[in-house]
Amino acid sequence: MRSYQVELQETGEFIDAMWATPCGRVIFTPDNWVAFNLEGSNRTPAETEDDHMTLLNTLVAYIGRYRIEKNQWITTVETAWAPQWVGTEQRRTVTVGDEFARVITPWRKMPNWGGGKMSRSIIRFRRAH
Repeated sequence: MRSYQVELQETGEFIDAMWATPCGRVIFTPDNWVAFNLEGSNRTPAETEDDHMTLLNTLVAYIGRYRIEKNQWITTVETAWAPQWVGTEQRRTVTVGDEFARVITPWRKMPNWGGGKMSRSIIRFRRAH
């Protein structure tokens, strides 16, 4: 992952929800499984309850079966960092270039940020070789 930005629908504001240098991977298997793990930058082990909340708010992870429809990948989530995602379909619009892919989520309320307001994530990945 090269960048992760969140756009707030109400204001058009962009926030670095995963801080300046997030890391993560999305892995697709030939038998239609996807593993998605994204983490905020500079995470350290939790020592307090607030630290635990910060760690949770700087993580997005899920696994499930995927399918492709036109320029979208749709995952039926089987396990996730946020239990409310289990059993849902997560739809992502993808634009692929030579070296990078741009992934955009639909507008939704994320459990991690946005204070319950509608937001969407814009993620940039570099292809692994």
